[in-house]
Amino acid sequence: MLRTLRIAFLFVACIAALSACVAYEPVPVYYPPPAAAPSHSFDRAWNAALEALKETGVLIASADPARGLIRGTRDQTDVTVSVARLPNGTLQVEIEAAGPKGRDPGLASRISQAYRRRMGV
Repeated sequence: MLRTLRIAFLFVACIAALSACVAYEPVPVYYPPPAAAPSHSFDRAWNAALEALKETGVLIASADPARGLIRGTRDQTDVTVSVARLPNGTLQVEIEAAGPKGRDPGLASRISQAYRRRMGV
């Protein structure tokens, strides 16, 4: 009988010791949403540039997305648009329009405005 009491006491002591263990909840961790995929933002800028050129009446002669260059003409004015990804992950879009003096001095500005409208800026 004494042996049975000892075993029961040890059993209760073990159960009591185990019930005193604390299991902490994991700490919630904030994960920021993933940044927009670089190719997605490049594609968006590329398509906005193409549509801006078409909207302003530029005839596209060549479009090379691998190099990020679009070339076209409008009324003897050569237009070049460059879409480049910078090392910090941002995009740089350059619009150049060169032609005979006085032919269409506001063309680059109109293309830029059309591009910004399409990008939502």
